[in-house]
Amino acid sequence: MSKKSRFISIFHRAPIKRQLYLIYTAVIVVPMLLLGTFLMMYTGRVMIDYYMDLLQSENHRVRNFLFELTTDTYNVSKDIAFDLGIRDILTRDFETKRDYMAAVDSNVLLEQCAKNYAEYSAIEIYTDNPTISDYKQFVRVDEEIMDTVWYQDAVSNPGVHWRAIPWEYGYNDEYWSLCLVRSIQLINSPYHAVLVIHLDENDMRLRVDSDEYICTMSVDKGPVFYSSDRRRYGKAQPLPVDFEEPSFQYTGQMEMDGKRYLLNISTFYMYQSDSCIYVCTLDGQGYESMKNVLGLCAIIIALNLVIPGIMIHFFTKQFAGRVNVLREEMHKASNQDYELISTFQGNDELSEAFADLQVMVQNIKEQEARAYEAQLKEQELLISQQEIEFKMLASQINPHFLYNTLETIRMKALKAGDKEAATAIKLLGKSMRYVLENMGTAMTTLEEELNHVDEYIAIQHLRFGDRIRYRKEIEEGLDLSRYYLPPLLLQPVVENAIVHGLEDRDEAGTIIVSVRRKTSDNMNLLIIDIDDNGCGMTEETLNQLRNDIEIRDMSRNKSIGLYNINQRMKLHFGDGYRIHVYSEPQIGTRVRLLLPIDQIMQDGL
Repeated sequence: MSKKSRFISIFHRAPIKRQLYLIYTAVIVVPMLLLGTFLMMYTGRVMIDYYMDLLQSENHRVRNFLFELTTDTYNVSKDIAFDLGIRDILTRDFETKRDYMAAVDSNVLLEQCAKNYAEYSAIEIYTDNPTISDYKQFVRVDEEIMDTVWYQDAVSNPGVHWRAIPWEYGYNDEYWSLCLVRSIQLINSPYHAVLVIHLDENDMRLRVDSDEYICTMSVDKGPVFYSSDRRRYGKAQPLPVDFEEPSFQYTGQMEMDGKRYLLNISTFYMYQSDSCIYVCTLDGQGYESMKNVLGLCAIIIALNLVIPGIMIHFFTKQFAGRVNVLREEMHKASNQDYELISTFQGNDELSEAFADLQVMVQNIKEQEARAYEAQLKEQELLISQQEIEFKMLASQINPHFLYNTLETIRMKALKAGDKEAATAIKLLGKSMRYVLENMGTAMTTLEEELNHVDEYIAIQHLRFGDRIRYRKEIEEGLDLSRYYLPPLLLQPVVENAIVHGLEDRDEAGTIIVSVRRKTSDNMNLLIIDIDDNGCGMTEETLNQLRNDIEIRDMSRNKSIGLYNINQRMKLHFGDGYRIHVYSEPQIGTRVRLLLPIDQIMQDGL
């Protein structure tokens, strides 16, 4: 068997409720989960790409701003570094401080730069010329400044450098500033001069800060000089920057301060300088927005599974219940219980099937009713036939018996006189009276039936004398007047015992009629045995007699009396109650009648 056939076989063996759940799972749940998972992954990827593009654009915008700012700053620094008036001030040895201050006041370049460029918070020229003191943009170098890294680098490495330098800005408010540092070459002079242009942090914040993004910048391996979070000023770059890799670029995700961020890091080399700035842009809202969208998608997918699932559950429960009701009603009908429910929910194919079941059951009931009526009519015909046969039997109650009895009475009358003849006539009259009186009745008492047998035996004694012996064995305490049975049920059996069992015997024969009760298989029975010690029958003759009692052969004129008695018993009490014949050659014959006490007792009538 193929896997497909095996699966179909297992599927069809499952209850219909489970089949519907399996179909729902296979057709809706699994595809929805697969499709939903794919769409969520695809949506997440698209949203990440989208926010990454925005993040890169923001990073690019910051770098463009820095490029313009640093390039302009470089050009300003160039103008200052090559200004002859400034070089003259830096290389002269002033005799008095007034001469120095007058020379500084006469140079307007630095004043113009301070006024024209709001991007700069300060422009300073540091020099070790001993005749120069701190005045306006000129600062005398002390030991503390000489020990700084930026000053030493500027003196030892001529060129343009960018540094993050901490400095105080009013009221001892220290912050870190991005500064251009370059050495001013003083030809034929023993002195040194370093130009420092401080970029204004507030102006930069106005140009860089964004409500959606966080920006952090550092120069080379130096500390952070700009951050949307001021707490990070002067600290090492908290982001994963590889300072050893030139033109380092990074785009990805990271967790910082317990929050997930989208991150873009780029390297920006300043104009005409070996210094580079690491621009780090972070987006915390984009990741949260992506989580919210994906959460909403998950909720929609869950609702698309739960709502149909609830509907399928109630439909399956209702449908499986209707199927079970239909199955139970069909099972009842198969067990011949035709009392079906009157209504069936729904108006679909199941309702039509139930309606067809009702029609079928109604047809079966009608057919059974017709069959029962036909059976009753058949039984009525059989009863009528039996009554006719009974009347014929009663009207033709052994003509030989009447003939022999009358002949015997005549002979006795001749020999013994009128008394014995009168007795014989009296017995004959009583016997005929019993027969005629019960021709139109269905039942008589067991006492009257046995009295009739007594009268019949008494008449036979007139004929056979002591050759026939007769006795009754009645169970003690048995009230014969309370038991009813069809008339002329025992006398033909006794007559059959005399005619076929004792008539051909030379010695005297005995007939015993016994009546007793017995309980067998939870049934109360009345057993009437009629025994004779006559010739008996061979097994072959006995089997033929038993067959004649059950099946009447119209071509045979034997055992008609026993056949009629057997049929009357079955008609009155049912097929389980009939004549049973037992016989052995040279021992005798027993005819047993089994009667249901519950049906023949007066209290049970």
